[in-house]
Amino acid sequence: MATMSALAAPENPLPSPTTNDERHWFAISTRQHHEKHVAQYLADREIEHFLPLYRTVHQWTHYRKVILELPLFPGYLFVRIAPRERLRALQLPGVLALIGCGSTPIPIPGCEIESLRSGLELRRCEPHPCLVRGAGVRIKAGPFIGMEGVVLRKKDSLRVVLTVQMIMQSVAVEVSANELEFLSPLTAP
Repeated sequence: MATMSALAAPENPLPSPTTNDERHWFAISTRQHHEKHVAQYLADREIEHFLPLYRTVHQWTHYRKVILELPLFPGYLFVRIAPRERLRALQLPGVLALIGCGSTPIPIPGCEIESLRSGLELRRCEPHPCLVRGAGVRIKAGPFIGMEGVVLRKKDSLRVVLTVQMIMQSVAVEVSANELEFLSPLTAP
């Protein structure tokens, strides 16, 4: 004979306490230029992590060129941990925070990390500032070099509004992202 609690149990019970052991990817913020050190600390403690790197050539003197491997996302790396392991990751030297909303870290879908991993093997990547609508920019190449404007749209190509202050008139111009540099810190519109 079945008990009343067994008959009243829902088909989808609440998650069991073992879900706290499920590992997810999180972004970790690090001190400036400490990404590789933090990655080594994570490796030493056998914590799964991912530090995307890109290669670039730097010329230190007139004749000496050096190939460097630098973090693709300066100040960040990714770690795969269970929620109960947060403190273990946060106590490492050079780690500032787990990225999230307030004090709650937000997991990154595993498919995004895997896409990033496989994409880095197939394509050449390098860091680029995040372009948002409303960001102040200066054109650094092309026929409008030196002109300043505001990012209006972000699609296949960027639309930047340039203003001629003397006559208080503006014009929208389509430019590529590599022709722009930021004027001020980014703020969301």
